[in-house]
Amino acid sequence: MTHTYQLTGMTCGGCENKVKNNLLILPDVTSVEVSKDTNSATISMEKHIGLDALQQALGGADSKYQISATHHSETMEEAKSWAETYKPILLIFGYVTAISLVVSWQDNTINFMVFMRIFMSGFFLTFSFFKMLNLKAFAESYAMYDIVAKKFNVWGYIYAFIELGLGLSFALNLSPVVVNWVTLIVMTVSILGVLESVLNKKKIQCACLGAVFNLPMSTVTIVEDAIMIAMSAAMLILM
Repeated sequence: MTHTYQLTGMTCGGCENKVKNNLLILPDVTSVEVSKDTNSATISMEKHIGLDALQQALGGADSKYQISATHHSETMEEAKSWAETYKPILLIFGYVTAISLVVSWQDNTINFMVFMRIFMSGFFLTFSFFKMLNLKAFAESYAMYDIVAKKFNVWGYIYAFIELGLGLSFALNLSPVVVNWVTLIVMTVSILGVLESVLNKKKIQCACLGAVFNLPMSTVTIVEDAIMIAMSAAMLILM
């Protein structure tokens, strides 16, 4: 994508070169054209980069170089960028939710216990599938933030098979009390490492879909784990 911004503060050719080089250093920026005569910068990027990141590359808020969006909506671009980044997870949740609704529709109403069981089954089976595609890469990525995998690398391998086992158990409705307790404990431990990474603003890859998709660790990952914790707790209470 290519956007044209208003960029003030350039007074000479040296300024133009400095601004251009500073912007080109940013990841995902492929080309930059600047002009002191029109106070503009045309930036091509592989994915949308927010104004804050662009301004930081120019020296921060106190820099004499100030960049602003005049030809596009930053809010709209950020929303599109977010949706594109998390498209795989959004599609998975959409499909799993739709299937769960169809299966749980009984006597003209939704059986929420069945909905949660089928949703959790689809969630674990799908996510374990992507982990199994490259188990070694998943375990290595998982060890970067999970509190157990950091100390025991083998936990990443075990975790993928636990998800597979939980998915099959929910699908077959095997030992629901035991399975929900295992889910509650495993996902609670898992979310601790995610919370630590997000709160500390660590820019690392989320391993939830294995090494197939390059998804950043974010609040989306927290929500994903929290849903599993909430559903397993709800099922234990309602049984």
